[in-house]
Amino acid sequence: MTDIKFAWSELGGDPALLARVSTVAREGALPARLPVRELARACVGACALAGAELGARRAGLAEVPAVRVDDGAVAAAFTSERQVLVDGRAPVLFAPLSRFWRTADGRVRTHANYPHHRARLLKALGMSEDADPATVEAALGERSALDVEDAVFAAGGLAVALRTPQEWAAHEQAAAIAARPLVERGRLDGARARTFAPLDGTPVLPAAGLRVLDLTRVLAGPVATRTLALLGADVLRVDAPHPAELPDQHADTGFGKRSALLDLTATADRRVFEELLAAADVVVAGYRPGALDRFGLSPEALAERRPGLVVAQVSAWGAYGPWGGRRGFDSLVQAATGIAAVEGSAERPGALPAQALDHGTGYLLAAGVLRALTEQSHDGGSRFVRLALARTAAWLTEDARMDEAKGKGTAKAGAPKTGGDARVDPQPWLTEADGPIGRLRYALPPVSFDGGPRDWARPPGPWGADPARWL
Repeated sequence: MTDIKFAWSELGGDPALLARVSTVAREGALPARLPVRELARACVGACALAGAELGARRAGLAEVPAVRVDDGAVAAAFTSERQVLVDGRAPVLFAPLSRFWRTADGRVRTHANYPHHRARLLKALGMSEDADPATVEAALGERSALDVEDAVFAAGGLAVALRTPQEWAAHEQAAAIAARPLVERGRLDGARARTFAPLDGTPVLPAAGLRVLDLTRVLAGPVATRTLALLGADVLRVDAPHPAELPDQHADTGFGKRSALLDLTATADRRVFEELLAAADVVVAGYRPGALDRFGLSPEALAERRPGLVVAQVSAWGAYGPWGGRRGFDSLVQAATGIAAVEGSAERPGALPAQALDHGTGYLLAAGVLRALTEQSHDGGSRFVRLALARTAAWLTEDARMDEAKGKGTAKAGAPKTGGDARVDPQPWLTEADGPIGRLRYALPPVSFDGGPRDWARPPGPWGADPARWL
């Protein structure tokens, strides 16, 4: 079931605390054939409850503050990348070559927002870098979807064949994902319990004073670290100088954080990074599995060098199975796992009303970090938390698969949408502020509990413009 009870259980939370959560239900929030509204509500609610729990633990409160989940706030936040405006300008969400294409036997979904991904896609198709969409369309129309998927992957690009839920269920990666929990979590060593102060009943932001090293890109990971920044953490995002982050992406996910550039292949920059790591409390990594291991940044290596660290990881397909090392994005996971088929029709693939796999996984990742910190305060230990967009997709589609197996057919395209027919107006949950990159309109955070923050302490600055040091 896509409800908070399941999410909270996967996070290892005390079921008695669920009584502290109330919901404001709104018809029209995130309408879809799949239970997107319920998933979004569960992810945000679990994150807010984890924050309230940690805040109560740190302040020595006898009772965890009440949590309130409003479907309107959640829907606005789950579409935050669409809501943000910089000096009145709307964001560019997808590049011309990031879309569905017809193939000789079906459809394929490509992702080419970053220049290097575009170059790899065109190289795999044997085209020059100035090829236009019409040329790509003609070439793809002569090849099978699986052939394109394999060729583009081999070239380091991003493309997946459109699959039905049944086709995905027969895939080896689906079986590997099904064998894993929604939230993988555990201990890495036996470090001492963390001592929090104050413990005198004084309210405190849950993550105040904690240092979070943010090694993420695009959406799910940055949503998690943006949430930790909201809750008081000093979040320092560190990127390599190349490739540059997309400006609109950073404008959406950079709230509350600082952003620095370090080249880990350069001796001086690597020294700075190690100094940052030596003082970090949390590391959040969002690159494909294994990508950071060559720098000695696996969870085990990090915990050995920094006992007591919480290491959180997010990936598209999970760090296991035949697709464990593949790159991926929300739109690709929707296409591969059958979501696009369910939400569309025989004539046209569909999509969820938000990049709900990214956002939902991001809030669950933040919740996992918060819960790890709470558990750590009781019995110590370095901790790890792992999530995958494809595993979140399996959770979203679980009820539909069960109904289909029973012959009810709710996973078929054309099924009625849930959440009402008219979308909720996001305006009540939008605000504006001036910042270093201009006048911003943006969605307010949906994580809400008594005594908690209502907005981020700082707007985003230019990507990579901050010094690589802790506050």
